[in-house]
Amino acid sequence: MLTPPDGLWLSANPGLKQFDWPLLKRLNHQVEVHSWDYSQSPDEPCDLVGAIALLHDYMQGLSRPIHLLGHSLSGILALMYARQYPEYVQSLTLLSVGAEPQVSWHSHYYVLRNLLHCDRTIVLRQMVRLLFGACPPIQATHLVKILGHVLDKELAPHSLTSHEGLVAGGVRVPLLVCHGEQDVILDPNSQIQWNPFLKPGDHRWQCPEGRHFFHHEYPKLTSQKILDFWQQPICQSSAGLLEQTL
Repeated sequence: MLTPPDGLWLSANPGLKQFDWPLLKRLNHQVEVHSWDYSQSPDEPCDLVGAIALLHDYMQGLSRPIHLLGHSLSGILALMYARQYPEYVQSLTLLSVGAEPQVSWHSHYYVLRNLLHCDRTIVLRQMVRLLFGACPPIQATHLVKILGHVLDKELAPHSLTSHEGLVAGGVRVPLLVCHGEQDVILDPNSQIQWNPFLKPGDHRWQCPEGRHFFHHEYPKLTSQKILDFWQQPICQSSAGLLEQTL
């Protein structure tokens, strides 16, 4: 079996990886965190089932459970995997993931597309403002291209005509849920919907002034919160208990 890293960062949308690197760089100063990428091919169904199967192939090759992390859709993938295969997950860290997982920036975009009868680029520019705040025109244009590429070419379990329903709730493994204080996709009312699903030892953290991509805006603060959680006794004890089942 492979010697596992301390943590595994999931990237269901590789087109957004540039927003993950500052946090991963910070984490790797103190622990070993690898990145697992899922690339959607034109012939594959646009759902999470295939991605979960491929992820499980990788996880089965590790010698012990590891910490699993993900942002937005990547976090939803991590959540679905941890529910299905908890024995392979030491802890789960979700960034910008709602208690009702089907709510994401992807679903928000398609809601706007149905409500606003205007050019797609205008809707994408509105999404850029919602996700990143006010940006210089050149940067906004660049972000519009990135979001458009993700929606057209990568995994997105929603479309103009359908929205994939995902079950609300938590997981058996230790859980850290992180959000941005100024996130308009998952606003404070949406964030507190996690409270009924948190077990003793689970944590919910709000990044001050952070937006939907708060881990990119505040990588140092976010990495410290994650590392502090990993050092909790409940995370350490869960590793030993789960390892015995593998």
